[in-house]
This record gives sequence, structure tokens and C-alpha cells, in this order.
Amino acid sequence: MTKVLICYYSKGGTTEKMAEKIYEGAENSDAEVDVELKKVGEVAIDQLPEYDGLILGSPTYYGLPSGEIKSFLDESIKHHGDLDGMVGGAFSSSANTAGGNETTIMALVEALLIHGMIVKGLPKGDHYGPVVVGDPDEDELKQCEYYGRKMAELTEKVTMEG
Repeated sequence: MTKVLICYYSKGGTTEKMAEKIYEGAENSDAEVDVELKKVGEVAIDQLPEYDGLILGSPTYYGLPSGEIKSFLDESIKHHGDLDGMVGGAFSSSANTAGGNETTIMALVEALLIHGMIVKGLPKGDHYGPVVVGDPDEDELKQCEYYGRKMAELTEKVTMEG
């Protein structure tokens, strides 16, 4: 069965709420996927090649991902080349409008691309991945669910065709 990991760091709880909604979207999709939701400290780097999809979430600190997520990515070099063809995605939260959400997501996406991952954009809503400023509202949480659903569907499709 197709396996998707949603891995995130959250200090204030916003990124965790987003991760939970992305998880719900993936779980409730039409795709037959096994979805795991884990905080970054609960994921062993050696588990990464076991997954078909990886969705990373981080709060934005100075326009970049948290140190915890960055350390996780730095450790992932151990599996450079092993994650080629995996589906990847990202989401972020910040305290302010123009607080760096897009630069955070792009930093995460850059790392996923270097691993050779397939990254899905969205034609509506948050194009690079879900973002939340402050406390998430209903529309932002719906965007997270939509993203989870679309990521699960793509991961299953890529896995079936690969």
C-alpha cells in the first residue's frame, strides 16, 4: 500500500493544526494510502525510504523553516538518491502577513527537489502549499484538507505508475 508521511514541527500549535487537517484530507481521499502524522522528533531518518510521499510542515522563523526541520533535512542527506521519485510537499505558518511563509515553503521544496522528489503545485488557493498567518480560519483549514487529499491522490497515482 502507498505510504505518506506528514512530518512537522510546531511550537505554538498552528502548524500542528494544519498538519492534522492535511492528515484528515489524505485519510478521507479516494486514494488507498496509509498516512502517518508525526512530529519531526518522532521520525528516524532511516524510515524515509519506506514512504512514497513526504509532506513537511514548519513555522516560519526569519523567513526560513525551523531549526528542527532544517536539521531533519540536513540528516536526510544520508538518503540522497534513495528518495528519487517520491512525492513531496510543504506547508507553513507565520505570525504576520508577509512573514516569510512562501520563502519557508520554497526552502522546503528546494530540498525536496534536490532529493529528486515530485512536488505538486495547486492551481487554486495556496499554490506552493498551504499557509496560515496567525490562528487558522475555516478557509485555511479547508485548504489544508484539500492539499492532503490532492497529495494522497498524486502519491497513489505515482506509486501505481512507477
